[in-house]
Amino acid sequence: MISVTEAKQIIQNSRTPKKSVVLPLSEAFGLVTSTDVIATTDIPNFAQSSMDGYALKYEDRQTPLKIIGEMAAGTSKQLKINNGEATRIFTGAPLPENADTVVMQEKIRLENNALVIEDENLQFGLNVRPKGAEVKKGEVAMASETYLSAATIGFLAGIGCVAVSVYEPPKIAIILTGNELQQPGNPLEFGQVYEANSFQLKAVLNQIGIKDIQVFTAEDNPEELQKVLENALNKSDVVLLNGGVSVGDYDFVTQVAKSCGIEEKFHKIKQKPGKPLFFGTKEDKLVFGLPGNPSSSLTCFYEYVLPALESAMGLNAGLQEIKASATHDYPKPIGLTHFLKAFYSDGKVTPLHAQESFRLHSFAQANCFIVLPEESAGCKAGENVTVHLLPL
Repeated sequence: MISVTEAKQIIQNSRTPKKSVVLPLSEAFGLVTSTDVIATTDIPNFAQSSMDGYALKYEDRQTPLKIIGEMAAGTSKQLKINNGEATRIFTGAPLPENADTVVMQEKIRLENNALVIEDENLQFGLNVRPKGAEVKKGEVAMASETYLSAATIGFLAGIGCVAVSVYEPPKIAIILTGNELQQPGNPLEFGQVYEANSFQLKAVLNQIGIKDIQVFTAEDNPEELQKVLENALNKSDVVLLNGGVSVGDYDFVTQVAKSCGIEEKFHKIKQKPGKPLFFGTKEDKLVFGLPGNPSSSLTCFYEYVLPALESAMGLNAGLQEIKASATHDYPKPIGLTHFLKAFYSDGKVTPLHAQESFRLHSFAQANCFIVLPEESAGCKAGENVTVHLLPL
C-alpha cells in the first residue's frame, strides 16, 4: 500500500493534457476559456446616453436651447444639433451628432419652449457612455484561463460573442460491476441492493460541467468485464470502474485492467474508507477502480478523481482545504489516513455518525471531510484539524 500523499502525486503526474474545443456560448457555462476572446467591435459602438434627459453641446450649457427632437433607445435615425440646440434623449439612446453631454431631466426647466439648464455641477461628457467604453475592437475582452460564470457569459453575449474556445470536459465512462445491483424503482429480490453509485457520480460530474457520461454494466465474470472495459476505453477519456477492486473471489478489476493494456500505477492506499482504490493509465486515458460501497466510492471520487478532472478542464483542482476546531473527540488507530464525513459551520467541524463505508445517510448530511493523517491517533474536542470542503 502507498500513502495518500503518494497516490495523489502519482495521479497528478499522470494527468492528461488539456484539450480545447469551440462551443456555443449557451453551452459554455462553468467551463474555462482556453484562448483569449478578442472584441470584434467597439461596445458600445456609438456614444450612448446613460440617463433620461437632454443631449447638448457642453459649451451651450449657459444659454437657453431649442429642442429639435428626441432620441430613443433603438432608434436608427440620427439627428444633428447645432449651436443653441438640444434633443430629448432616453437611457441607452445614441447621442445626436455634435452632442457631447447629457443633462438629467430633473436638472432643467422649460421657459418659453426653450431648455434652461439648472445644474451647476454639469461637466463635459456627463451621463455619456463613450464609444468603446466597455471594450474596444481588437482588444482582449476576456483572457484565457477565465472561468465562465453567469456574469462572464452575459458579458461575452453583450459584446456579440456567439461561441468561445474552452477546455473540453473529458468524456466519462462509468462501469458498474456486481450481480447484486438492482435499479431503483424495481423490487428488490433476495440478496439484491439498489445501485446508487452511478446516480451520485453523474450528479457530481454534471456539477463540474461534464455532460458526456455513459454508464455500462458488467456481470461478475472476467470475460464480460473485459468486453465492457474495452468498449468503455474506446468511447471515453476517463473510466470509473465501480466495485470489484478488493481481494474477493469475484473481484476481477485489476486483472482485467491489465488484460486490456492498462498500466497499473497503484492499487490500495493507506486510508479509510477506500483502501482498495485502483489507478492506472492507457496512453492518455485515466482509469480509476473505485470501491463498490457508495460512501467509499464517493469519498475516493472527491479526493482523487475530481482533482484530475478539474485539472483537465482548467479549473482550480481539488477540494478547498481549511482548518477548523473539532467539536468532539474522535480516536483512531495509527496507520491509516481517515476521511471522516463531517459538518462544518462557523469555524467548527463535527464528525457525523455512521462512518462505515456502506453508509450514505451521514454523507447526505455532510459538507466536508475531516482529514486525520495516518500517523495520528485521532483528534480531541477543541483541536484544530484539517478539513476538506465538499463542492455542494
